[in-house]
Amino acid sequence: MGLGRNDAAALDAAGGLGTRDRFRLPADVLYLDGNSLGALPVGVPARLAAVVEDEWGSGLIRSWNDAGWMELVGRIAARIAPLVGAAPADLHLGDSTSVSLFKTMVAAARLQPGRRVLVVEPSTFPTDGYIAAGVADLLDLELRWCDPADPLAAVDEEVALLSLTHVDFRTGAMYDLSAITAGAHVRGAMVQWDLCHSVGAVPVDLTQADADFAVGCTYKYLNGGPGSPAFTWVSPRLQAAALQPITGWMGHATPFAMTRDYAPAAGMGQWASGTHPVLALSALESALEAFDGVTVEALRAASLSLTDLFIRLLDERLPDLEIVTPREHGRRGSQVSFRHPHAYAVVQALIARGVIGDFRDPDIARFGFTPLYLSHADVYDAVEHLVGVLAGEEYLRPEYAARNPVT
Repeated sequence: MGLGRNDAAALDAAGGLGTRDRFRLPADVLYLDGNSLGALPVGVPARLAAVVEDEWGSGLIRSWNDAGWMELVGRIAARIAPLVGAAPADLHLGDSTSVSLFKTMVAAARLQPGRRVLVVEPSTFPTDGYIAAGVADLLDLELRWCDPADPLAAVDEEVALLSLTHVDFRTGAMYDLSAITAGAHVRGAMVQWDLCHSVGAVPVDLTQADADFAVGCTYKYLNGGPGSPAFTWVSPRLQAAALQPITGWMGHATPFAMTRDYAPAAGMGQWASGTHPVLALSALESALEAFDGVTVEALRAASLSLTDLFIRLLDERLPDLEIVTPREHGRRGSQVSFRHPHAYAVVQALIARGVIGDFRDPDIARFGFTPLYLSHADVYDAVEHLVGVLAGEEYLRPEYAARNPVT
């Protein structure tokens, strides 16, 4: 006999994170797209209103000093650091993910002047490949595409940097960060990790792994809001030598001395370029309060329980679906994806029912499981709707065939 909704509810009763009330979620929506854009934490609207009306509106430029705007980056770094196994002083925030990738790729390549190859995994998130191609062109390097199943096979004595996304954005497959980092180091190469689909849902320990560089966005599992600033991590052993290429005034040792010549700030301070995006950083700082009192281990346990249930229910009720997400815990992020020839329309039919996932070309229906606000009962109900969409062939309705600009 298959699992019923009472079984799912029992899993919730047996132990949950108790953090759902930290988010504003519509009552008629099952939100399984937190791996693309996190839900709104309850404290963010009031925090943004206060920054706009009081700090900006009344404090004006005085708020750089009086409201602590200059300290925002450090305060946020202290909240993110435990999620990635880092010291707060080793994180910078303020750029987009793409800019962060560019900075770290250039810095890594310049640290390895005798090596002329960048290695990238071909099914990585597109911006990673685009940035790598741009850096290769800028620095007259070779861009080499590796086998996703064995990226280390492409790393030889010519490779300066191996750049990988920790969790695959389409399938949710996860690399062994520590093992691959160690393998690259044996070959003399550095490794850059993209943690966009990891941080906030999957345990990461950059320090333990002795990683080199890492970047990650904050608008997915960290719930920082659309376009919220990314973070950059540089190993402490590299910070003195790794020079980032966008030497803006905020990365100067004494920015308000307004000197003609650039002198980098100490440590990660030099990784700043332009003026801090105060509104976005303020929203992110408030959003990260949703993680208060929650350990990385608890997040991971909840994530695995939710994704295990989703996979089991698909196996029981829709056995013909091809699940492309690894079933092994050690190889799975916090999402589950399956193939369907009408995957886009399936997702649109689900959205019409109030179940929000998303689609990735060519045929992937993708569902993210954010442990802070999803329950096992939500998972059961989502599968119930999916069964209805497929059994009734609702996805064949013409209105679900037209592609939206954002899929």
